[in-house]
Amino acid sequence: MTKGAFFAIVAYTLWGLLPLFWKQLTSVPADQILCHRIIWSVPFLLFLLVLSRKWKWVKLLIQKPKTLLFFMLTALLLSVNWFTYIWSVNSGYTVDASLGYFINPLISVALGVIILKERLRPWQIIAIGIAALGVIYLTLALGKLPWIGLTLAISFGFYGLLRKLAPLEAVEGLFLETVLLLLPALLLLGIRFKQGQGSFPVPELSTTFYLIMAGIVTSIPLVFFAAGARRISLSSLGILQYIAPSLQFLLGVFVFREFFPQIKIIGFSIIWLALIIYSLENYFFHNFYLKLSKVRAN
Repeated sequence: MTKGAFFAIVAYTLWGLLPLFWKQLTSVPADQILCHRIIWSVPFLLFLLVLSRKWKWVKLLIQKPKTLLFFMLTALLLSVNWFTYIWSVNSGYTVDASLGYFINPLISVALGVIILKERLRPWQIIAIGIAALGVIYLTLALGKLPWIGLTLAISFGFYGLLRKLAPLEAVEGLFLETVLLLLPALLLLGIRFKQGQGSFPVPELSTTFYLIMAGIVTSIPLVFFAAGARRISLSSLGILQYIAPSLQFLLGVFVFREFFPQIKIIGFSIIWLALIIYSLENYFFHNFYLKLSKVRAN
């Protein structure tokens, strides 16, 4: 196993196990968990930046202040994604949340076509069509849109699209996003505290500890992901990313004992079929392209 693959596997495994962490905070409202996740991420990410001595991006912000507006939008999308995920896990919808990250790659492909004018290969079109059928089936069978999964997939899909276009790397970008969200997070916690609804500090030391740790568990997987993404191919990264939602799904069904009726089994199976087609097509296409490049080089 290469070092890059190891880093990526660690990142996706940590993301997949995050529901176990958020379940320790079920007594804390989701909006306050989100605030603490933002607040405690700032000092940890600042520590990483000081350690790596990466400050060139500050000069870019001074030269191009419009970059701040760009990251305000990504920060908003990130906060929507984080809040929805925390709320869904602590409300007993971990399986529904995992759906969002299963279909996220296909949403990203669709956004690439619509916004970046990228061209789809035939089997990619088939995969997206099958995934759409899965979502339509779940909507009709359950009588409502699978809004948790769609909110997570769409918010993170647009976030990924904008971060692809952003001039800052992973850690620097996340630091800027959390700094932009810091004041609203502090204000919201101040309002909750004034209303007598504050959850920090509390007599339960374990709750206080988990709230402080929220920033670290947010940042560490991203650091591993950034390290892995630079070392392995996009196709390998695309296949490994299913580790996270798979673990979330297994936790929801077998650890948290969430209700998983036959309707959802069928809907998820349709979407899993789309993901298998997409992953295999992506893997074989990139391998073929790599071999063709080597032949031309020789």
